[in-house]
Amino acid sequence: MSEEYAVVRMWRGVIRTADRDEYVDYVERTGVEEYRATPGNRDAWTLTRELPDGLTEILTVSRWDGFDSIRAFAGDDIDRAVYYPEDDRFLVERDLTVRHYVQRS
Repeated sequence: MSEEYAVVRMWRGVIRTADRDEYVDYVERTGVEEYRATPGNRDAWTLTRELPDGLTEILTVSRWDGFDSIRAFAGDDIDRAVYYPEDDRFLVERDLTVRHYVQRS
């Protein structure tokens, strides 16, 4: 893609609010760090939102030069979410797929 475009990759999950700080730190040290280390990644964020009943939604958002850059991170099936060994300990709900959007400047 040209510099006028980026691809935004979004994933969401739900954790217990009591685990929020520990899980955000874990996501930053695993997925987000791997995003940022992959050539073609422009930037990445971890966002949280309080939900009722002691739950917190977590969202990772990353921007990429194009779909080939995402493949370097996620593999051939770029719509499949990437998980790490400790995710099962934290997540009470998760999206198995991610969403991609084209950002036009």
